[in-house]
Amino acid sequence: MKVRDNMKSHLLLAIIGTFGVMIGAQTQEGFISLDCGLPLDESPYNNSFNGLTFTSDSNFIQTGKNGKVDKDVFDRFGKQYGTMRYFPDGKRNCYSLDVKRGTNYDIVVSFLYGNYDGRNLEPSFDLYLGTNKWARIDLGSRPNGTRHEIIHKTKSNSLDICLVKTGTTLPMISAIEIRPLGNDIYLTKSGSLALFFRDYFSTSVEEIRYADDIYDRVWYPFFDSPYKQITTNLDINNSDTYKVPKTALMSAATPKNASEPLLITWTPKPSNAEVYLYMHFAEIEALEATQKREFDVILKGNFNHSGFSPPKLELYTLYTAEAVQCDSEGCNLQLVKTPKSTLPPLINAIEVYTVIEFPQVETSQSDVAAIKNIKATYQLSKISWQGDPCLPLDFSWENLRCNYTDASTPPRITSLDLSNSGLTGSITQTLQNLTQLQELDLSNNSLTGSIPTFLANMKSLSLINLIGNNLTGSIPQALLDRRKEGLVLKLEGNPDLCTLSSCKPKEKTKFLLPVIASAASLLVVVVVVALIFVFRKKKVPLDLNTPTSMTITDGRQASQSESSILSKKIRFTYTEVQEMTNNFEKALGEGGFGVVYHGCVNGNQQVAVKLLSQSSSQGYKHFKAEVELLMRVHHINLVSLVGYCDEGKDLALIYEYMPNGDLKQHLSGKPGGFNLSWENRLKIAVDAALGLEYLHTGCKPPIVHRDIKSTNILLDQNFQAKLADFGLSRSFPTGNETHVSTVVAGTPGYLDPEYYQTNWLTEKSDIYSFGIVLLELITNCPIIQPSREKPHLVDWISFMITNGDITNIVDPHLHQNYDIGSVWKAIEIAMSCVSPSSAGRPNMSRVANDLKECLIAEESRIGERQDMESKSSMNYSRDSYTEMSPKAR
Repeated sequence: MKVRDNMKSHLLLAIIGTFGVMIGAQTQEGFISLDCGLPLDESPYNNSFNGLTFTSDSNFIQTGKNGKVDKDVFDRFGKQYGTMRYFPDGKRNCYSLDVKRGTNYDIVVSFLYGNYDGRNLEPSFDLYLGTNKWARIDLGSRPNGTRHEIIHKTKSNSLDICLVKTGTTLPMISAIEIRPLGNDIYLTKSGSLALFFRDYFSTSVEEIRYADDIYDRVWYPFFDSPYKQITTNLDINNSDTYKVPKTALMSAATPKNASEPLLITWTPKPSNAEVYLYMHFAEIEALEATQKREFDVILKGNFNHSGFSPPKLELYTLYTAEAVQCDSEGCNLQLVKTPKSTLPPLINAIEVYTVIEFPQVETSQSDVAAIKNIKATYQLSKISWQGDPCLPLDFSWENLRCNYTDASTPPRITSLDLSNSGLTGSITQTLQNLTQLQELDLSNNSLTGSIPTFLANMKSLSLINLIGNNLTGSIPQALLDRRKEGLVLKLEGNPDLCTLSSCKPKEKTKFLLPVIASAASLLVVVVVVALIFVFRKKKVPLDLNTPTSMTITDGRQASQSESSILSKKIRFTYTEVQEMTNNFEKALGEGGFGVVYHGCVNGNQQVAVKLLSQSSSQGYKHFKAEVELLMRVHHINLVSLVGYCDEGKDLALIYEYMPNGDLKQHLSGKPGGFNLSWENRLKIAVDAALGLEYLHTGCKPPIVHRDIKSTNILLDQNFQAKLADFGLSRSFPTGNETHVSTVVAGTPGYLDPEYYQTNWLTEKSDIYSFGIVLLELITNCPIIQPSREKPHLVDWISFMITNGDITNIVDPHLHQNYDIGSVWKAIEIAMSCVSPSSAGRPNMSRVANDLKECLIAEESRIGERQDMESKSSMNYSRDSYTEMSPKAR
């Protein structure tokens, strides 16, 4: 018999037929069909063969030029392949397509040269999928064109298909077709699946695709001389997960000699390629009571399924669960009749794929989203700014540098040089989303407006160059403070920008300065004398100037350095605390410290006043710790301290007021709570993560919170989250130390089990607690519930994940209104945070970045424009590198 490689000549005859499909009721939802090079004024159009809608590719790529094939080529191939896009400029040119993260897609890319340039010189170039090389395209031996097809699970909400110039000829492309598949089919242990062949067994000459195939897979007819064909007109149930079209199942091949095996052989390319095999069966003959069809399915040396009987008029798919390698003679599939069988074996359809690994990671998705936003904001048209910003290294974007930790860690953008780029408008806030940026050069542009304060909050920045712009206003004090810490800030050439000297009062007020200075000096002297008198009368525990040590409630002596609290915040008397709370009229809540009251300072600033209970178990030690910490740390995601009261036993902390209460209130459904959407929850998680990241990496020495929980995450009027309650916080060791040995403190359920067992405190203890909070946000379930099969939330989720159905995990109040990939990733992040071993937990920077990617995915879903419904059709010959052939006339 003919081996599988000889099918090419047979299939070349098949394309002379017409499509045998009829347009069904299926929708084209999620389909992307681009006719490359099609002018916008001719877009869209419906393919006459099967109703698929094609659109122009102009909105998905910013480079390249339109070309048209020779007239005789157009007559043979038709409208869909009458145009192409070719790329005379740049080394890498990329399409950027909107997809859904974590979805399996069937991706088909087609190329037909058609002598569009009149040179009769077929091009060769490389095809990339994202950051990885997919295939070498060489049209020299493909006068009828070629197509490449791959099944690939996307890792983000954007998919880049790139053409890379490798010689003197120009890359070109004819069509891109992308179809979403079910996420429960074509699963691999690793890698993606490159189509080798997909056939149905029939003597027909018709291809089968959409609308018979709801996934628009193209099935080619195949038959060989040792086969006998059987057919049926009866309806076949194809509700199997692979949903092979019924028209492909209505015929089957059996061996002419009923006692012989049915053989199918092929040679993979390359010969040592790993292969996935999918065999589709349905019994389409009406068997009598005495008849039986049973056979063994054997892939030599790799796969053996014994005693198989196809179900009557119903699809059943057998497949290799893992990749297999055939021997040096190729792949040999045998369907062998068993002794009990009265009928020979049969097969209706078959698919073979080779594994292609895409090992190169992509740049951090938060960085990609930020830099693309910056590109759009300033309408930058740099030819190299296509595809992934950092990878591959040979094609990374000009004027941009990245760090590369290792092969499995997404690169981060560390340097951005947009000098002399013609920038106008203000400095975009999107820059702050490049959280690892170390150098920013915006010099010699036409930027206007003020210098934004957010630049000071970008902790990684060591250089900001704003020379030669039209910036105005004053320099933010926070930036000037950062310059004292080593930040290089270049501001020359901004004539209307206020420096420290030019922002002082004008000459007309000069005569007032001596008077004001004298009065101020006198006032300072009076205050100092008064303070000295008071301090001699009564020693104040929080006195910054007391040279002696002081005793605190646990009996330990605290040194002057330990007890010092910066005096920038206002110190209130107990009488003032009574006045601001209207004699403690309105209680907001109660915790271990005491009761929290609503208050008002200066007549209009709302505050929250936490009053120490006389019976509090926390006492002065925790009060002092919280005041000292909040005096020296400042971050948008940490609750700010307005002031404090320290009069004997009357201790109070005055915070900024957070009108939306705490996170627990909204998850528990308490009065005043708000049903948080998945987007809301992710924003809260990101905010809290950034606050915790600041404590761990932005403070010197680093700080461990030790009591991260949903009641300590407060929400302001805009539902921005801020961490609160720092009474248990501890400074984390630096240098060669790896932990602090300390008495265990925290809240049951949130407490790191490793910390509980060893008394060794590290920043990973906070990571564990934050992971529990994430699980609360996802599930809205109690952390400990004795009636549950697995009482602790972590154990219960681990148990549920094994079932693979997150609808039983996610809070039902979300009504499944979320991006499924985003939720899965959030669960993965949370479960990595609660790893039993601290060594297995990520750091807070990694957690924050991963959560940002979850948020990007959800925001993309919410703001996603209507999916394109533009599809196409094409008649093909098929071998391992499928050649296109003209449609029937």
